[in-house]
Amino acid sequence: MNTLSDNVRSAIYQDGKILVTTHSEVEIRFPVAGNPRLSQGTPEQLNNIEVSPFGLHWPDLDEDLSFRGLLEGDYGQNRPCRAESSFP
Repeated sequence: MNTLSDNVRSAIYQDGKILVTTHSEVEIRFPVAGNPRLSQGTPEQLNNIEVSPFGLHWPDLDEDLSFRGLLEGDYGQNRPCRAESSFP
């Protein structure tokens, strides 16, 4: 399955991570601590996430992350990580 062709159902901040869930129940999680802009956000700012077909946007923090980048392990500011995924 190509996650890029799947639609995102939700994106939330929870326990120091952003959790993105698709309609097919695929989950992508990544820590906010490694992203300079997200790591400075309050829980309210981190939960104010706008979802587009291409990625996530935090208007209060002026941060954008693409789904393609997240799937490649880039969760912001060119700092690679290993995204956690879970499949049903």
